Amino acid sequence: MDSRTFVRYSLIGVIATFVHYVVLVTLIELAGANAGLSAAVGAICGALAGYAGNRGFTFLSDAPHRRALPRFVLIASLGAITNGSIVWSGTELLRMHYLGAQLVATALILGLGFSLNRRWTFA
Repeated sequence: MDSRTFVRYSLIGVIATFVHYVVLVTLIELAGANAGLSAAVGAICGALAGYAGNRGFTFLSDAPHRRALPRFVLIASLGAITNGSIVWSGTELLRMHYLGAQLVATALILGLGFSLNRRWTFA
């Protein structure tokens, strides 16, 4: 693994995660939404925020948008579903605070997302 690429991916991930958490907290605290659904919506928003950064900064990809964007959306959607499931399980089954459950989900999804995006989405 190229460590500089992973550092760039992680930096873009911080930005995308910030967007994700803002949406998550806003939906729960201001709208009273369900934690699992809010986590999934937040993950989608964060993924969309990260697409341009990952394409242009992380992977320096010239893959056409018509190929890379659907792949990115697929990976992001799988990540959002996984994220929502982890947060739901953490909050509903393990009685964790939603932010603790979200931190667990973020850590688990980071490596998988990097690998799939590097090898398939932006290749």
